[in-house]
Amino acid sequence: MSKHARAEQLMLEALVEPLTAEQRAWLDAHLDSCAECARLGESTGTAVRALRTAAVRLPAGLAERTRMRVYLRTAGEGGRRPWRWPVWVSCGVSWAIGAASAPYVWRGFEWAGRLAGVSDAVWKACFGLWWAAPALASVAILLAERTGGRTALESEE
Repeated sequence: MSKHARAEQLMLEALVEPLTAEQRAWLDAHLDSCAECARLGESTGTAVRALRTAAVRLPAGLAERTRMRVYLRTAGEGGRRPWRWPVWVSCGVSWAIGAASAPYVWRGFEWAGRLAGVSDAVWKACFGLWWAAPALASVAILLAERTGGRTALESEE
C-alpha cells in the first residue's frame, strides 16, 4: 500500500473512530510533508462538517406517526407471541398420544368400518383424517393468527 493510500485510509478511519497515537503521529507527519493529501484531508473534513450541520426538513408529524406505528406494531406482536407455545405443546402432545394409540385406533376404525359395512378405503381414509386433524387444526389457528383473523377475501381488499 502506498503512503498516499495509507494516509487516505487513516483519514477515513479517523472519521469513524479515534486513531492510535502511532497512527495519528504517522498521519500528521505525512500531511505536513504531502500537500496533496493535506488538501484531500481538508476537503474531506469540510464535506463531513457540512453534512453534519445540514438541516433536513421532515414532514410535519412524521416523528409522531412513526412513534405510533412502532407502538402499535410492538403492542400487536406482544399480544400474539405468548399464546403460541400452548398451540405447539398441544400439537406435540396430540401427536405423541396419536402415535401411542394408533394401533388401537386402527383396530377400532377397522371394527367400526366392518360393522357399518363400509369399504376398506372409507375407514382407512377416516383413520387418516383422525391422524391429521390436530395438525390441520393447528395450521388453521396459526394461519388465522397470522392474517389477524381476516378471511382471504377481506385481506385482498
